[in-house]
Amino acid sequence: MKESVLTTIGLTKKFKGQTALDHVNLVVEKGDIYGFIGQNGAGKSTLLRIVTALARQTSGIVSLFGESGEAGLIEARKRVGAIIESPTLYPDMTARDNLEVHRLLRGIPGKACIAKTLALVGLQDTGKKKARNFSLGMKQRLGLAIALLGDPELLILDEPTNGLDPGGIVELRELVKRLNREMGLTILISSHILSELHQMATKYGIIHKGRLLEQLTHEQLNEKCKQHLRIRVDDPSQAATVLEMELGAPDYEVLPDGTIKLYSLYHDVRRVSMALTRSGLVIEYLAPGGDDLESYFTKRVGGELHD
Repeated sequence: MKESVLTTIGLTKKFKGQTALDHVNLVVEKGDIYGFIGQNGAGKSTLLRIVTALARQTSGIVSLFGESGEAGLIEARKRVGAIIESPTLYPDMTARDNLEVHRLLRGIPGKACIAKTLALVGLQDTGKKKARNFSLGMKQRLGLAIALLGDPELLILDEPTNGLDPGGIVELRELVKRLNREMGLTILISSHILSELHQMATKYGIIHKGRLLEQLTHEQLNEKCKQHLRIRVDDPSQAATVLEMELGAPDYEVLPDGTIKLYSLYHDVRRVSMALTRSGLVIEYLAPGGDDLESYFTKRVGGELHD
């Protein structure tokens, strides 16, 4: 079992009678890229703000690196880097000077970390260019560099792709994957661009109206979203025999309600239909199935996904 980096137990937050977080039990394990999914107002930012001490919970426990007491959490948060909302930049300073100010504010010894961190996010050649003249993507990478100062073990990113053009989104995605792969950095990232999360996350948490509906791994999600044919006939047992004996397709499952999920021939509806009909079966339903992350999320929360 992997080591837990972040755990919340019964985490609850109420604002003026409104429940923003409702007994959330979340686990981020070492090495995860944890995709935190939810509509605006679902509670994502509230949870991240509590974890990073920008807000306090009404009740429940936050544990970082096994520490849940007040003194322990203060020390544990030194091992966390974060961008919550927009990164704090000094617009009239260069990238290097921005990092130097944050280094001094956080008491990080030595200047060697500045050049290393700028190179890590691809800003080593910005020279005397001031942050106010950076593109939005460059500003986001500078914010990420600030979060990476001090070599954190957990990186928290709240909607880091907001406002980025498609090129900037891809750039950020590849950087996140590289930080995880090459540095072993555990990353908790919230986003409403679910197609992007699906290309980088190793684990997902789905939150809706303050409640954590589900946590699942990338492999579990892919299994749930696997492309297939959904088949309903008057005799599922006979249909299973046809699939195996006539079509040579053993890759299927029969659900408790009698629906058959056929994985190996999902692209050949006509062939499957003809084989079932020839055997005298009455086809009640036959259609392709399978989801991407966005459609799976929409089904889980029972509504439309809003940006």
